[in-house]
Amino acid sequence: MNADSAPDVPGTSMREQVRRGAEGVILFDPGVFPQVDGDWFDPDYWRRHGVLKTQKGGRGGVAVIETPVGECVLRHYRRGGAVAVLMGDLYLWTGAARTRCFAEFRLLQGLRARGLPVPEPVAVRYRRRSLWYSADLITRRIARAETLAERLTVNGIGTELAEEVGALVARFHREGVWHADLNAHNILIAPNGLFLIDFDRGRLRAPAEGWRLANLQRLRRSLIKLGAMEDQPDVFEQRIWAPLLRGYERTFSA
Repeated sequence: MNADSAPDVPGTSMREQVRRGAEGVILFDPGVFPQVDGDWFDPDYWRRHGVLKTQKGGRGGVAVIETPVGECVLRHYRRGGAVAVLMGDLYLWTGAARTRCFAEFRLLQGLRARGLPVPEPVAVRYRRRSLWYSADLITRRIARAETLAERLTVNGIGTELAEEVGALVARFHREGVWHADLNAHNILIAPNGLFLIDFDRGRLRAPAEGWRLANLQRLRRSLIKLGAMEDQPDVFEQRIWAPLLRGYERTFSA
């Protein structure tokens, strides 16, 4: 497989390396690990070596793998909704830089450079098939983390945690970061703080109240769908949503 170095990523202190071969085109950070090949994106490869820890289908096809750089999450990009029946995991080819995996990898690098709590990107790969491509992403796993959705369904969300969630979202919005799918499944609670994950289709946007409020409403709908409101809407408003907004406004205005 041939390898060539790409320029420094704007706004980051990291470098990229691109490897091209029969199994696709791989983009990775050689500072994390210098040799990433196509096997890294094959769950069966990790299974054969006894280091495939968990694998679940879902929309993304996610696997937890024990790599030479520690535990990582391998995610296969897959469409959602009705279009998934027709297209599955295929996306229209419009150039390497515009593939969903390259875009997410570079966005994550930039967000980490800004000090925002996101997973560290390890490598991505796309495989082109004429006018279409499929893609995969590997990030470091955030240790001992649970999703906000899991916390809600098991122990509920207290006022303090709600404020922390609001503050987390505000940190990203203050930097102009738009998350395409801000929901309770994409907020992680770890011993060292809260993290935001899954930046597929995410991007930086000019400051505007409209998209920020729409992002917050998406999170609100997610919490309600998971049962946060139940039969007590007043309790939800007072103990979860109001504190969340309070944490958001305090951090955003700081």
